[in-house]
Amino acid sequence: MPAFIVEGARELTGSIRPAGNKNAALPVLAATVMAGGPVTVGNVPRIRDVLTLLEIIESLGATVIWGGPNEVTVDPRGVTVGRPDPTLAERIRASILLAGPLLARFGRVTLPPPGGDVIGRRRL
Repeated sequence: MPAFIVEGARELTGSIRPAGNKNAALPVLAATVMAGGPVTVGNVPRIRDVLTLLEIIESLGATVIWGGPNEVTVDPRGVTVGRPDPTLAERIRASILLAGPLLARFGRVTLPPPGGDVIGRRRL
């Protein structure tokens, strides 16, 4: 098990709040599509992939409202289609994260191939 070994005469005390990261936020935001009402997610970074996924979710009919610098509320009650806009979905690889939630909600989903940076062959 990894550990930090602190040597010295002073005892360390305090706490830290880790910054949000896209690899944690993107699956949570995609899952909001399955909810029956508004979902508020905190510690969400305002970065391109997150903003694009929220744009895709909004294009499906959800309402997206930023309530603070890193807090977003998604209300998916207006989502009526399981087919994201291909021009948006092709912009980020994380669009594939909508497959499960949309399939669970509608029993069918149509997605374009995931986009994102071309850094070599990447499997799903």
